[in-house]
Amino acid sequence: MDDHWKKDRFGAIERDENPMVLARLKSGYAVIGDTQFLPGYCVLLAYPKVNSLEDLCLEAKINFLRDMSLLGEAVRSVCSPRRMNYSIYGNSDDFLHAHVFPRYDWEPEERKPYPVWNYPREMWVMPAVHYCDEKHLFLRQQITEKLTVLMENNHNFDS
Repeated sequence: MDDHWKKDRFGAIERDENPMVLARLKSGYAVIGDTQFLPGYCVLLAYPKVNSLEDLCLEAKINFLRDMSLLGEAVRSVCSPRRMNYSIYGNSDDFLHAHVFPRYDWEPEERKPYPVWNYPREMWVMPAVHYCDEKHLFLRQQITEKLTVLMENNHNFDS
């Protein structure tokens, strides 16, 4: 997969060139993670682009957090992890986004009680775990389908 779009992920979304997009939600875009060492890792990108949760009005905050939970519910339904982890930081990327991580029984015991950020850097950059359609397209399609159903079932909250 050509990575030129990664230099401007939001611009690539606007040009319909970001291959990681799962769905457009009320508060932004759900994307599958660049790395899949924890299968089903996804990110919710707030759109329009803002710096932090505090930059949103109350209704937009509620929409963002609801969409994050719907994305997590879709991943949980498809991947059957032991639990879901959610994180919003903004320390290295200066735009609001939420990480949605499935956590599994098969993870090493010494990793289970800690945030995924404690995994060694090598886990994040190994080519073997980078998203690619050959390995992850079916997973991506399943998450998208489940997320679409969840969004349709939760449309009553939009009024």
